[in-house]
Amino acid sequence: MTTLPAEFRSDVGTLWDYNQMHHTPRPVDVGIGLGGHDIGVATYAAELHHAGMFPLIVFTGANAPTTVERFPRGEANHFREHAIGLGVPAEAILVEPKATNTGDNIDFSRVLLDEHGLLGSISSVMLISRPYQQRRSYAICRKRWPGVDVTCGSLPLALDDYVASICDAERVMNMLVGDTQRVWVYPAKGWAIAQDVPAEVTAAYQRLVEAGFTRRLVTEG
Repeated sequence: MTTLPAEFRSDVGTLWDYNQMHHTPRPVDVGIGLGGHDIGVATYAAELHHAGMFPLIVFTGANAPTTVERFPRGEANHFREHAIGLGVPAEAILVEPKATNTGDNIDFSRVLLDEHGLLGSISSVMLISRPYQQRRSYAICRKRWPGVDVTCGSLPLALDDYVASICDAERVMNMLVGDTQRVWVYPAKGWAIAQDVPAEVTAAYQRLVEAGFTRRLVTEG
């Protein structure tokens, strides 16, 4: 399934819009590209670097079962190679190859920056992620790195264009539902700051869960 089914289009669009922070890109000290299945993260990081938004990129990510076949040398390493292919100097990229979740992405990136003697000079970051990962990554970063100014960014694609780029509508829908649930589950576990969830978002989420898009849900409580 490479296009969104019409009967789910409205609810998917509601979650898509909610999970983005709608931040305007602006200059920051470092861009942190979060690993995953979407090579568009590295593409956008390269674009922003060329636009002068940050002098340094950290790509962070090991592998998940859903990415090991696509990125056998690890997500961060493949992202680095892609960005270099797009003209980013190798010396402008640091690689963190061990993180397996968003909390690790933040924590291990801080460790890496500290090892390079850079952490003390970092007051602002841009988290570059899949579009629907923005809100979750923002909330986790605010919790785990409270002193830093956080901006979120993703390759600017409309929903249908993004689904076409991934070539798997069902995967995108399951990921959207899972990321939405994490907005309230992670604060309850102490992993992220709390955020408001509008009633229309909760309703759209519930309808998609009832329709069977549950593969990325986590245990609540």
